Amino acid sequence: MVDLPLDLDLKLLRSFVAVAEELHFTRAAARLYLTQQAVSRHIQRLEDDLGAQLFDRTSREVSLTDAGSRLLPAARGLLALHDRVVAEVRGKSRPLLVDALGEGLTPTLLIDAAREAAPQIEFLSRFSGGVGVSTTQLLGRQIDVAFGRSEGGSRPFDGRTLVRSLVRLESLGLLLPEDHTLANQSSVASGLLAGTQIDISSGSRAAPEWIDLAERFLQLIGAEPSPPHEPAVGARETARHLRAHGRPILTMTQSAEIEGAVLLPIVDPVPLYPWTVMHHRDLEHPGLQHLQDAIEQAIERWRWLEIPSGSWVPPADAAVFGL
Repeated sequence: MVDLPLDLDLKLLRSFVAVAEELHFTRAAARLYLTQQAVSRHIQRLEDDLGAQLFDRTSREVSLTDAGSRLLPAARGLLALHDRVVAEVRGKSRPLLVDALGEGLTPTLLIDAAREAAPQIEFLSRFSGGVGVSTTQLLGRQIDVAFGRSEGGSRPFDGRTLVRSLVRLESLGLLLPEDHTLANQSSVASGLLAGTQIDISSGSRAAPEWIDLAERFLQLIGAEPSPPHEPAVGARETARHLRAHGRPILTMTQSAEIEGAVLLPIVDPVPLYPWTVMHHRDLEHPGLQHLQDAIEQAIERWRWLEIPSGSWVPPADAAVFGL
């Protein structure tokens, strides 16, 4: 009797790669938008199909067996080949899905520039509100590209699967009601904010990387974060929230205009938000090159990577990017 070749289920391989990279079933399940039980079933089926144990599991940790270590590079390659074949069949004209974090922020400028340079390619923007969400979607291939701060999140940056590069060091500012006592100034010195309660959207579960940066900066200048609350989303809701509570809101200086508010840069020191662009190492899409070209042109034209004197960059980001 002739042994027929084994047909591996790619769905099972995707679960295997996710668990192998996370070494944690719950995180792998979140990355794939599956339940932990479903991922466990996928691994068990794959082990049964292959006749080999792929993971050593204890109550405290998960590790690859020798068989799992041998399978991992082959599984990654097979999945990458599958995705390339699908892209070829569908045509390179499929949209490039880009998470821009929020409307009116720095990434929207870059996406617009790429659209203008390559009108034949469709760039679709998504607004997750935080890298905590967009990274999960990126790892699960629900999106192609994500912008935001790659450090300070709930888990380390996955440099085995993703690549990143620094895009912009953007100064932060305070969004103030028009009648605020500081609203008539051209900038706000950090020393004036000691003891002040500042809204940093600390209730946001989508953006742990933003909360981390904001809390570190407020601690540096002696200010306090406001109590956690569900973040206001969009210009209208932000305007309503600002009117209702009156607290200064820490935000990007490149952001959507808010009715009834003024946005003042913070100085002495100038806090900088390190924008990065992230995508899979094996991403192949013609839109990616146009987006990267737009980034390079913006960096050169507006000197986005120059560090102003008297500025502050989160230490973790400074270490990663050699700032």
